[in-house]
Amino acid sequence: MTWEMIFVTIIIIAMLIGLLMEIARPDMVVFSALTILLITGILTPKEALKGFSNEGMLTIALLFIVAGAVQKSGIIDHLMKDWLLNTKSITGMTGRFFAPVSVFSAFLNNTPIVVTFTPIIRKWCQDKGIAPSKLLIPLSYVTILGGTITLMGTSTNLVVHGMLKDYGMEGFSFFQLAVVGIPITIAGLIYLMTIGYRILPSYKSIQDKMNENTKEYIAELIVDPSFPHINESVKKAGLRDLKGLYLIEIIRQSEIISPVRSTTIIQEGDRLIFTGLISTIADLQKIKGLHLETGTHLKLDDLKNGNGETQLVEAVVSHQSSLLSKTIKKSRFRSRFDAGVIAVHRNNERIRSKIGDIVLKPGDTLLLLTGTDFLTNHQNSSDFYVISSLDTPKELNEDYSKGWFSLSVLIGMILLVVVGILTMFKAMVLAVFILLLGKAISPEEAKKYVQFNVLLLIASAIGVGAAITKVGLASFVAQEMLSVAKPLGMVAIIFFVYALTNIFTELITNAAAAVLMVPIGLELANQLEVAPMAFAVTIAIGASASFITPIGYQTNLIVYGPGGYRFKDYVKVGLPLSLIVMSLTVSIVNIVFL
Repeated sequence: MTWEMIFVTIIIIAMLIGLLMEIARPDMVVFSALTILLITGILTPKEALKGFSNEGMLTIALLFIVAGAVQKSGIIDHLMKDWLLNTKSITGMTGRFFAPVSVFSAFLNNTPIVVTFTPIIRKWCQDKGIAPSKLLIPLSYVTILGGTITLMGTSTNLVVHGMLKDYGMEGFSFFQLAVVGIPITIAGLIYLMTIGYRILPSYKSIQDKMNENTKEYIAELIVDPSFPHINESVKKAGLRDLKGLYLIEIIRQSEIISPVRSTTIIQEGDRLIFTGLISTIADLQKIKGLHLETGTHLKLDDLKNGNGETQLVEAVVSHQSSLLSKTIKKSRFRSRFDAGVIAVHRNNERIRSKIGDIVLKPGDTLLLLTGTDFLTNHQNSSDFYVISSLDTPKELNEDYSKGWFSLSVLIGMILLVVVGILTMFKAMVLAVFILLLGKAISPEEAKKYVQFNVLLLIASAIGVGAAITKVGLASFVAQEMLSVAKPLGMVAIIFFVYALTNIFTELITNAAAAVLMVPIGLELANQLEVAPMAFAVTIAIGASASFITPIGYQTNLIVYGPGGYRFKDYVKVGLPLSLIVMSLTVSIVNIVFL
């Protein structure tokens, strides 16, 4: 190995450790690696910026807008709710719900599909007396499987496609991956609806846990006439920076004040609602004029006012969140989002600590008390996935005429690609232009739907991948892999590539895994003198098929908290599915592409 190869290897290992240990947002970790490679001269500016002009990355940016326009209308939600109403059993969910969801995920972004359908499934489960944990992991897995059917099904497919074009190849055709994607989706559906859901445990939702024992989450103190700070602000009254407690709401006769600001005035008779470490409530009882209300049984619904000005919302912290590695207080959560945090759940357990001192991690589930404009303003936030208001409100926007228009544009775009009139990128550009021209989406909304941190991650990862090829590391790794696997035959080599890609995906991110493996896969094809498409398909499927951990794929992370899952639940139901998908993929690739 040359010193350049050793240096790039060290940078990549450091990057992988950074991603695994979650020392910062994934896009910043990968961008930092790219910056080091640029500063040290391993990459020229042109090579480092290669990913920022990559066709696959730019296509993903446009896909966010197209999918956002369809999601915005609420038309898909409406159709699926109608189909689900007549579903009587879990097995009936396969044909009436999960099969259509897998089809949608072949043409739309997986993340908004899971965010949208999670509350729908939970409501159905509540009505049928079934634990949502039986169906939320299957929802995530079905969207992952469906995304492997088409070129636009996942960002991973488009990343691999874009890299192939950068290497001077044709890339994937629209349905080229379907030869693998359809069989693994069908097999996955059968497994999940016959064995998978039976393996999954029945967990109570966060809302159920809170309603069963509200006193562990919230406490109520009454302001008596003897309170010395009546008609003074919350801050002056000393109720702002409390040890272990957080003033989430004030109930004043028929009025509810939430979130509570430092300037909010305290009045006689106010009911002060606190959350956090309720065991420290005794410290507040020592204050003259405040007494603990023990004769009432406050429920979650009591925190909302009748006119709907406050609502309970559940949100899951994302991989790309700016809140990561910060305490809730330091992130200025209340002022930034105009919402109060009632509780934080991690690994199916409530974090028993002062709310403001909790350091947030990806997958943490936040129970929030918000105003009515929270969903409108933050539905597409990159900081967290807003699963829903726990009140299951109406869709943000049920404009079905624009919904059908957006769907028609999407279908027309797909047809133009399938018949070969336009490339995927050109069709996406045209679709976005028509959607903006037809006012199905505004420029401001389009900007909100684009996940710039995801694009930075992909663009930076492509630059790192270029360094792997440039210094000869891809060739070196390919030779070492062949020395081990070649005597075992071509099937063993394909299996080895799939397994390595899949391990990377489970531990870091799917896009980074694909970008790291594509140069190695193409070098393997070159040395073996076989069709490079065999390795490209294997890597695309292997990078998408993340079933064993909640961190490998964003949809797994989204259902982690709402389903009340533990890490082992993903291993238990996901490992058999991973083996099924791997076996089918390796077999089909060997038959069709070699």
